[in-house]
Amino acid sequence: MRTQLLIALGIGSALAFGGSALAQQPAADYGPPITNEQAKTVAAAAVAEAKKNNWRMAIAVVGPAGELVYFEKMDGAQLASTEIAQGKARTAVLFRRPSKAFADQYAAGNTAFLTFPEKPVASEGGIPIVINGKIVGAIGASGGTGQQDGLAAAAGAGAAK
Repeated sequence: MRTQLLIALGIGSALAFGGSALAQQPAADYGPPITNEQAKTVAAAAVAEAKKNNWRMAIAVVGPAGELVYFEKMDGAQLASTEIAQGKARTAVLFRRPSKAFADQYAAGNTAFLTFPEKPVASEGGIPIVINGKIVGAIGASGGTGQQDGLAAAAGAGAAK
């Protein structure tokens, strides 16, 4: 069932993105789920980036099936960021691409992805976590501007080992 869903999502995303270079890129395969210790390391790097820039954020790390593995909300982060960070992380892992891809498509007028059964979050800040060429999960950051969320998430994803 999960394989069929992922194939369907892949076909749906290829159609939604109208054959763009984004849809044509080969996606990394899924690997073993990110461990709790790895997730803590990823989140710590994202939080460090946020603290360095005085951003108050929520950070979510999910496994390959989109399940929450680790979550941290910094003091003063807006309440809505809790669910938004998780949504961005789920988007990144389930669609095997940064959530920014959907924001870019939305900005370009392509809204076909809004018809998908699993609705992606079309906002920067969700990034797949790749270890040894395999997607093991994703990180989502929320609380700043889209660009700030993206930078914090990228710092976290870059710390994965």
